[in-house]
Amino acid sequence: MGDNGSSSVTEISKLDASNPLYLHASDSSTLTVITIKLKGTDNYTVWANAMLLALQVKNKTGFVDGTCVRSTTDDVLAKQWDRCNSVVLSWILNSISDELYLGKVFCKFAIDVWKDLKETYDKVDGSVVFGLYQKINSVSQNGSSVAEYYHKLNTTWKQFDAMVQLPSCSY
Repeated sequence: MGDNGSSSVTEISKLDASNPLYLHASDSSTLTVITIKLKGTDNYTVWANAMLLALQVKNKTGFVDGTCVRSTTDDVLAKQWDRCNSVVLSWILNSISDELYLGKVFCKFAIDVWKDLKETYDKVDGSVVFGLYQKINSVSQNGSSVAEYYHKLNTTWKQFDAMVQLPSCSY
């Protein structure tokens, strides 16, 4: 049993940072990878983009897009996949509001939570678009510098553009 345990540690320790199964010492389940909390439809697009960026930095997007699959032939790698999946799942759960957390905490796979959140909150309805449009129209300089005013307006327009995809013309 001692030999088996040491070979397991050796195999996992040989994973390099380019492997999605690699976990850095700082990649704990308590880590907050983004500061924004998903509240619902209103901020899903911003939250999802921020989360994907953070997962890309950590080389963990495969756990939410399905490209990193659990090994069926290697128990050591399968257990490492389970561990990484749990870490990614905890990062997602750490970045959603308390109300949403309760419905997701019993899920076992990061990809299932990711897909469920997308199906539920990646909705652009008229009220969300109207609210953002009103926000754009109500931005004013109000004593702030031109740079601050421009940043506020530009950020809101980028949010609007990301949310409202205009149809493309095909001739």
